[in-house]
Amino acid sequence: MQYSEEYINRIAELIISEIRKRSDKDGGSFTAEETGFKGTADGLAGRDRINPEKTSYADFPRAKQGNDPKEVVIGVGAAFQREIKKTICGIPLDEVLKNVKAGIEEEGMIPRVVKILDTSDVCFMALEAAKLSGSGIGIGIQSKGTTVIHQRDLYPLSNLELFPQAPLMTLETYRRIGQNAAKYVKGEQVTPIPCENDPMSRPKYQVKAALMHIAETEQLDPAVGKIEWEG
Repeated sequence: MQYSEEYINRIAELIISEIRKRSDKDGGSFTAEETGFKGTADGLAGRDRINPEKTSYADFPRAKQGNDPKEVVIGVGAAFQREIKKTICGIPLDEVLKNVKAGIEEEGMIPRVVKILDTSDVCFMALEAAKLSGSGIGIGIQSKGTTVIHQRDLYPLSNLELFPQAPLMTLETYRRIGQNAAKYVKGEQVTPIPCENDPMSRPKYQVKAALMHIAETEQLDPAVGKIEWEG
């Protein structure tokens, strides 16, 4: 089913209007449950930024090229755990990262987390992570939850596994993503993780996904590039 731009814009206006009404009752700020990220009602109503302030990573250590063949680098989005605390379906990003790392470790590999500040495209994020990884295998995780497993010598869109339905993902899914990434490192046979599909998830979450993507993109800082991130 296709939706016109006019229809999507109208839905966005209605959602933003409703959020503004609720936020007015709470003193002008959004709740995490309503938005998935921090911001102000005025910011969503058309100001230059969703988040009035931009986090500076100028003093953070730059991400280094890994040389450990057991390493799997996890590249997270620019707003990860700062401006955005939960995935699009409400899973805390701390728990997402914890489970991905646990899956990697369960397979005997070593996770390292970096924050990608020069792109908000999950395929490019995953590829950047793979290029930094000592094993050549990386995972990209957008703050809204979309995830990709990548390999450094592949084209950006020719990834190993893509998980586009962030609203349907669970902590078990993220743990299995970590396990599969580690198995690619070991050269073991990997069973692709089944991706659930719900035709209604796109229209249901489309506006929220767009707002979260904007919130992530506005935190980019190409001059800094990639930083070491403990999570």
